[in-house]
Amino acid sequence: MAIAMGRALLLHPCSASSSSTLSFTSRNTHNPYSSLAADTLWSAAKTGPRHPLTVAQAQPRPTWLPGLDPPPYLDGSLPGDYGFDPLGLGEDPDSLKWYVQAELVHARFSMLGVAGILFTDLLRVTGIKNLPVWYEAGAVKFDFASTRTLLFVQLLWMGYAETRRYMDFVSPGSQAKEGSFFGLEAALEDVKSAGAWKQKEIKNGRLAMVAMLGFFVQAAVTHKGPIDNLVEHLSNPFHNTIIHTLSN
Repeated sequence: MAIAMGRALLLHPCSASSSSTLSFTSRNTHNPYSSLAADTLWSAAKTGPRHPLTVAQAQPRPTWLPGLDPPPYLDGSLPGDYGFDPLGLGEDPDSLKWYVQAELVHARFSMLGVAGILFTDLLRVTGIKNLPVWYEAGAVKFDFASTRTLLFVQLLWMGYAETRRYMDFVSPGSQAKEGSFFGLEAALEDVKSAGAWKQKEIKNGRLAMVAMLGFFVQAAVTHKGPIDNLVEHLSNPFHNTIIHTLSN
């Protein structure tokens, strides 16, 4: 029957003025199935499809500048990849791998630095703890440990962490093997939401790097901590602004 239908019917393309009308012409009027097939198809054309098709249009990839075509080596597979590389520094795959790692390290240090600066500055401004302002903390000698002891502890722990990080950079996954991290490797394995967490980490890290740059500029211009600057601004928001400070 299917062969007879195929031979008996000739489907003409729909015209632009009446796209819902189908025209059928019988090649073999002696075929008993031709009229039945034509009536069936004609009825289907009039009633329309019972289950309309939904065509999903692909959403454009978000980029740092709307409408910009990202370079081919930034294909969106990296966390936080919005196609930003105006100088073309990541064209070389090895260089791109190193830049990604360098950005991640700076982002993590910035997040720790911002949290530490804000917390200690809040304790200092509120009078809870007698602490130096953050940009002078390195020159202060603390009672609980000598400068030599603090330097040794910092070199020990930071050296250990950075050595392991570099080893994992050279051989990815080598530092997650069983017994390589005090038996805690299972808790550090990738989970299903690892991609989302990496995306959040790099976004917060980039924000922290911008915040650290703001702290540096504030300290150089006002010679105060960020909490001091915030309190001063809130006391007179229309007068104590960055424009007023720079103009003076």
